[in-house]
Amino acid sequence: MPLRHLLRVLGDEPKDARNLTREEAFRAMTSILSGGESEITVGAFLMALRWKGFTVEELTGFAQAARAQARIPCRDVPGLVTVCPPHDGQAHHPPLDAVAALVASAAGARVLLVTDRGVPPLRGLTAANVLEGLGLSMTWDPSEAEAWVVKGGFACLAATGMLPGLLHTRRVRKDLVLRTPLSTLEKLLAPAHGAVVLGAMGGPVLGTAVEVIQALGHPRGVAVQGVDGGVVPWVARRTRGVGIEDGHLVPVVVEPTDFGLEHDTEPELPMYGPPEDDEGACDNPALVEATQAIAKSVLAGDRGVAHDAVVLGAAVILKAGGQALTLAEGVDQAAAVLDSGAARERVEQLKGLLDG
Repeated sequence: MPLRHLLRVLGDEPKDARNLTREEAFRAMTSILSGGESEITVGAFLMALRWKGFTVEELTGFAQAARAQARIPCRDVPGLVTVCPPHDGQAHHPPLDAVAALVASAAGARVLLVTDRGVPPLRGLTAANVLEGLGLSMTWDPSEAEAWVVKGGFACLAATGMLPGLLHTRRVRKDLVLRTPLSTLEKLLAPAHGAVVLGAMGGPVLGTAVEVIQALGHPRGVAVQGVDGGVVPWVARRTRGVGIEDGHLVPVVVEPTDFGLEHDTEPELPMYGPPEDDEGACDNPALVEATQAIAKSVLAGDRGVAHDAVVLGAAVILKAGGQALTLAEGVDQAAAVLDSGAARERVEQLKGLLDG
């Protein structure tokens, strides 16, 4: 049980702390995910990392440990883009990453969307809720997800289906309330040969996230500070990101005014009171129905703020995967598949694949 030793390494106060090496981080996360540590020790370790601040080396070691235990699909699928939004979801804005990923798929990308449901601390709405309203589903089986990507160009896979060890951390994360490095780690479960689109929270984590993507060997990718730390850009203001192109880190700026997609507000869900007891947004039927209705409206071709947010999100995915050379080209491709009904057709094709 290496965490007790590493807690001493992290120190009692920030001034006494030192960063973990990549090897130490690898051993620590291996122990956590194997269930070999007490919940108290895991919680103390995660909070110590939170107040110290985590480094690229630490996150890379954590991710390598997670990938070593995970069943990651699509390792040999060419042209793959793995989309990685926050797994604890959203509570006030609809999670439009699923619709953006479907639109990008209809435009020719092969998309693996990795998410989950009921993840603390937020326990918000995720792509799983949206897909159910479209007659689709998230799978917990990596082999099934790979088959869907190969045959239909899209799959949504639960992170805990790839890495059941994440379930060992659920109660600790709920009790801690705050986000910890685990929130970043689970977004790094992706096949290393493909591109990655990763949602990053506001603040200085953006550069760290994309450097970790690069250290893990991804040839292309982007970390973007979209709505609520997601992959779908804001439409009421500029969205910042950092991308990997030809081995170099490059700034990515999504300015909705550049594409005529600006709005005064973001897509929003109906207001609701604070969750009671252990409930989150995912337990609120009205919010689930509202987010599903928004997704259906966008795929039906209805213009508006949600439509334009999805277009920008799909453009980011298409550019990250090399399907579009520029964001402007990605915007044109995404708008075209929505206007032509190709995105709706992709949903029907996927439903047929599931039924088969």
